[in-house]
Amino acid sequence: MSQFNTKVCFNSGQHRQLPSSGEHIAWFDYAKGICILMVVMMHSTLGVGEAFGERGLANEGFMHWVVAYAKPFRMPDFFVLSGLFLSLAIGRGWLHYLDKKLVHFAYFYLIWVAIQMPLRLLSDGGLTASNFAAQFLDALVNPYAPLWFIYVLPLMFIATKLLVRVPGMVLLGGAALLQVLPVNTGWSAVDHYLAHYYVFFAGGYLLAPHVFALAKWASENTAIAFWAFFAWAVANGIAVFTPATMFGYASIAALPVVSLLLGGAGAAAIVCAASLLARFKIAEFIGYCGRNSIVLYISFMIPMAVTRMLIVKSGLVTDTGVASLIVWLAAAISPLIVYEVLRGTPLKYLYRRPSWAKLAYNRDNSATTSKHAPGHGGVSAA
Repeated sequence: MSQFNTKVCFNSGQHRQLPSSGEHIAWFDYAKGICILMVVMMHSTLGVGEAFGERGLANEGFMHWVVAYAKPFRMPDFFVLSGLFLSLAIGRGWLHYLDKKLVHFAYFYLIWVAIQMPLRLLSDGGLTASNFAAQFLDALVNPYAPLWFIYVLPLMFIATKLLVRVPGMVLLGGAALLQVLPVNTGWSAVDHYLAHYYVFFAGGYLLAPHVFALAKWASENTAIAFWAFFAWAVANGIAVFTPATMFGYASIAALPVVSLLLGGAGAAAIVCAASLLARFKIAEFIGYCGRNSIVLYISFMIPMAVTRMLIVKSGLVTDTGVASLIVWLAAAISPLIVYEVLRGTPLKYLYRRPSWAKLAYNRDNSATTSKHAPGHGGVSAA
């Protein structure tokens, strides 16, 4: 995602400024890295808490506080980032668009469901051919929980292209209503995920110039940006850890409208933090994780589960927070090592889409070809 056109036509019909062609967006890598590391942290920490609780140990540790703190902005920011460059693709023909925005993610979803599901069933003692077939078929309709993001994201891409002629403010307002109001269609992909997060994806798509302007401002006004980030961090913590008086809501942060506002504010804060990290080239590992965010997302579950099992069975670590930290680090680092080892072998197709899994489309309006620019076959689709 390092090359972009200078100007993009949004569905409002106006041309907006985006990064110039060939410019590398370092803060974007950092922002994605922060998000994916928080996602891995959440699964690692909650899994350890559950496993320790079953053994009669404390089911919460200090890492649970970090996970709770990040909840209002962890996924909203991921979806904002996912929508940032949609304007560069939404005008493409349907075959081109579906290849990049549907088939691309479907390939990795199906491959990794087929890998992860048997391992999970085996660990639960329920691995049989019929059970696997039933659950695999269900995963085609309802998102397989560990991989729900790459199931739901193509739905958002398709919905946005279908609604491309809807005025931006109407689209964003409708998406906000979906987030605030209860939705019950009977399809978990919509009810549990799309309805709640589409507003942030649409916000990234429609407000991309403002997001880039914010990142630029933060890079040029580092002191003010730092204190603004600090103020947000305090406010977010107060909202997360203050109980709500309304029945059914654990904290102020979970309240309708408040969760929407905190999600947007949190996304803006992560953009500022990422811009500052990129500005001073701090913690470059985070940027590396961002560049390989889908690699981490599709494969961290396996080393996470193995590390957690070893810790629980060995009994060497009994502090829930420390165990969660160890599992998180193992789950975040191991997939990247495996990816680097396998990328030069036939197993690279676990992370890179082969040519047979691509749609043939008309790239230049004169000839149909299945050839793709470098990088388009991997896990980061342009």
